[in-house]
Amino acid sequence: MVPEINIWAVLVATLSTMVVGSLWYTPKVFGNYWMRTAKVTPSGEGKDAVRPILITLVVSFVSALVLAGSVAIAQEFYGGGFLANSMITAVILWAGFTAARFITHDAFEGRPAGLTLLNCSHELVTYLVMALVIGLFGI
Repeated sequence: MVPEINIWAVLVATLSTMVVGSLWYTPKVFGNYWMRTAKVTPSGEGKDAVRPILITLVVSFVSALVLAGSVAIAQEFYGGGFLANSMITAVILWAGFTAARFITHDAFEGRPAGLTLLNCSHELVTYLVMALVIGLFGI
């Protein structure tokens, strides 16, 4: 049985990840710190960003789709408010999969704790915004 998913919610949630990422990693917010700590040097060529942006769109769509499906399942199982289930499910999935994996990989790669915290926080905000969109759209 496939959970009922609002595709419009998934599409808007996908786009929301681009907005969050664009704001989060802008130089005036966390971008300068991220580039320095992650040792990222921008080429200055706009065309170099096309591939990562397209990959991000695809991966964000998959994340939004999985989140929407998980929320639908949680809603069916727990009942209650759809928006609340969306937000709680997002936090649980973020903690259990995204944050846990970031922390593990960054520890083995010797990345600075500040970079791990920055990226985990970005992912939490991203998932919460996607959950807000999905929760407000409903099924």
